[in-house]
Amino acid sequence: MKVLLTGRNGQVGYELERALAPLAEVHAFGREQLDLTDSNAVVARTREIRPEVIVNAAAYTNVDEAERDRGRAMQVNVTAPGLLAAEAREIGALLVHYSTDYVFDGSKTTPYTEDDPPNPQSVYGESKLAGEKAIQSAGGKYLILRTGWVYGARGRNFLLTILRLARERDELRVVNDQVGAPTPAHAVAAATADVLRAHGAAASGLFHVAAGGQTTWFGFAEAILDLARTRLPHLPRVVPISAVEYAAPAARPANSVLDCAKAATMLGVRIAHWRACLDEVWRQLPPQFPGDA
Repeated sequence: MKVLLTGRNGQVGYELERALAPLAEVHAFGREQLDLTDSNAVVARTREIRPEVIVNAAAYTNVDEAERDRGRAMQVNVTAPGLLAAEAREIGALLVHYSTDYVFDGSKTTPYTEDDPPNPQSVYGESKLAGEKAIQSAGGKYLILRTGWVYGARGRNFLLTILRLARERDELRVVNDQVGAPTPAHAVAAATADVLRAHGAAASGLFHVAAGGQTTWFGFAEAILDLARTRLPHLPRVVPISAVEYAAPAARPANSVLDCAKAATMLGVRIAHWRACLDEVWRQLPPQFPGDA
């Protein structure tokens, strides 16, 4: 199987290049090698490689900055996926794409299923939903995987930010009224590889793929610092606050928990409980992680 992978330098893209290597001939590109906003370059590269599967891990993911840079967010999260979907249709390839819990407004009190109506509350969420629709309307084969609260042992994410701030501050104020399931980038990549291994280019549809269980950002921070006790000389006090107190530019869903039963039943993939996932990521951290002296 031949795979064209975009976004190789992002959190999920980095893990995908490694997870897909054992089962496919992977042609991986970052923004520098393939600008997805250049339609001619996208067409030329896909028709040169002629992959059976296009895996699009490229995205505009800065949620707050998207409020100020709507045009760029829409270009990367809507126009580019639509272009990839059209090109995938032309060459008969499957497009694998990643979306987000932010397509929902968070007002539901139970986990969101794929059948729940989206209602994004931010430019980022709006752009990701529009990207889903652009792919679905292209008329080709697609597999859209929604996930949320992605983090890992590299890149820019909540885990590494907490470890850095724990070294710099005596007190951390963390939101405690938003719930979700912290999901490692490597787990999303492994789930993707498992789907392609089992189903190949025949996989299709929209699915939720995230870690099990749920917690708040405050609970996630406390779990991280609990693991850090043996490696940091001093731990800051963690203070729970509301999302209103945090006052981020972009609204976040109060409930980001995704029901992943459909993916487990139809695709045969299930990610472990978020706490077990954190333990696994913790073992991947280098000896000198952000926050160490």
